[in-house]
Amino acid sequence: MSRLRLLAPAVPVLALALTACVPNTPTASSSATAGGALTVSSTAQDCTVSAASAPSGTLTFTVTNDGAQTTEFYLLASDGLRIVAEVENIGPGLSRDLVAQVAPGSYFTACKPGMVGDGIRAAFTVTDSGVEVGPTGDVADQLAAAQTSYVAYVKDQVGTLITGTQAFAAAYAAGDDETARSLYASTRVHWERVEPVAESFGDLDPLLDLREADLEEGQVWSGWHLIEKDLWQPTAQANGGTAYTPLTAEERAAAAADLVTYTQELVDRVNADDFTVEAFAIANGAKELLDEVATGKVTGEEEIWSHTDLWDFAANVDGAKVAYEVLADVVTQEDPDLAASLDERFAALQSQLAEYGSVETGFVTYDTLTPDQVRALAADVDALAEPLSKLTTTVTSA
Repeated sequence: MSRLRLLAPAVPVLALALTACVPNTPTASSSATAGGALTVSSTAQDCTVSAASAPSGTLTFTVTNDGAQTTEFYLLASDGLRIVAEVENIGPGLSRDLVAQVAPGSYFTACKPGMVGDGIRAAFTVTDSGVEVGPTGDVADQLAAAQTSYVAYVKDQVGTLITGTQAFAAAYAAGDDETARSLYASTRVHWERVEPVAESFGDLDPLLDLREADLEEGQVWSGWHLIEKDLWQPTAQANGGTAYTPLTAEERAAAAADLVTYTQELVDRVNADDFTVEAFAIANGAKELLDEVATGKVTGEEEIWSHTDLWDFAANVDGAKVAYEVLADVVTQEDPDLAASLDERFAALQSQLAEYGSVETGFVTYDTLTPDQVRALAADVDALAEPLSKLTTTVTSA
């Protein structure tokens, strides 16, 4: 796997339109405890935050899923659309921390039980603590350089993505299935490497990357996995007992055109003058990418028809490593042991992945892995997840 020495950015994420949400009012104390520590309880009906306000600076939301469905938690800007920070894939009974550097202003907190629908939100105020938000001096310069590097990396990846997508879509629309299949996984690599950025534009992610299993009733399906299913057509048994009906030539053309259109919109947004990704968001994104591996790729659920999950797996790890590496100077300065652990565990995971191929030469398909091989990959993912979970806190406390 190539080690990309970043070019990349900082992104105030446009995202998830949580409009017409179910309101929820915090029932606990009116302000956060010392140090910006807050708790969140997410259920099917409520998103209970321990405080309705907090002083500016580094805030830590400890989010506990007290419901029966996997949930997500967001801190949204005052317009209710732009994602300031997010934490995803919190399973029932589990807790995860969302760490963010937050300036004074008006915000919304939001839970999304089941990871579908509009979510449950409440107003949240960040008061002026009088302390400058973010690092200063040499660390500030290091993080500014990291943000610039990361943004450049994202722009490079989406630039390659649109070129590959155009070629893939043209082959698919023309009925050249062999060529389209050969381009599918290698093109998606560039999406998977920067997926947290793409997800920050909440309207684009479901249009481009929604799996059939995640479709809501009445929702129109588009994107990569719609075409994947048509290229690797399932048997009736694998299709819920119903014979699969291939897309018509007209439907193929429409699906291909939509894929290119939505990808170009991603390119345009990433190249907008105001596109930026804050250092804490880069760090959070690294963890999100590894979570993507743990919840979709290592389980074989992402590419259910093509079984090209290992390409996605490798791309997520690549992206997480790049996000860490742009921040590595600060991490090494603040916590050299953490930096050493991350270097070691990234190397171990990538070494194990290399046993099954590479992005450049191709991987074996996921369905050929034995249960023991899957467990070994999962163990290395878990081993990396523990130190990677400390990345955001290390960066924001610098």
